Amino acid sequence: MTIVRTQTPLGEAIVILPEAEFERLPELAEDSLDARSVDASEARLQAGTEELLDEADLDALRAAPSPLAFWRERRGMTANALAQAAPIRSDWLAAIERGERLADPALNGRFATILGVDAEDLMPEPAEA
Repeated sequence: MTIVRTQTPLGEAIVILPEAEFERLPELAEDSLDARSVDASEARLQAGTEELLDEADLDALRAAPSPLAFWRERRGMTANALAQAAPIRSDWLAAIERGERLADPALNGRFATILGVDAEDLMPEPAEA
């Protein structure tokens, strides 16, 4: 590939490259971001700050009444203990876990902190149309 380095009439450095290479730049940038994301994830796994779910875990997550119920049970926490830690009434927690209520963002953030997960991990999947 031929790359030409030159200057504008005002002396600004510029590079001229083939159009096909120019068109590949967004893809290369995305690949670079993906690689950094993978590296960061691997570092979190090595540090023990991120966990992976195996196929059985994913099946249990899908079968749970809500992601909140799955993560609470996975952490070995009782509903009463989570309700007290949040703090929230236990009947409200039960309704949230059954998918009858949605937690507001602040409450969802408290649940996430208590359970050691990202708040988006507790969001229920949108219902299929």
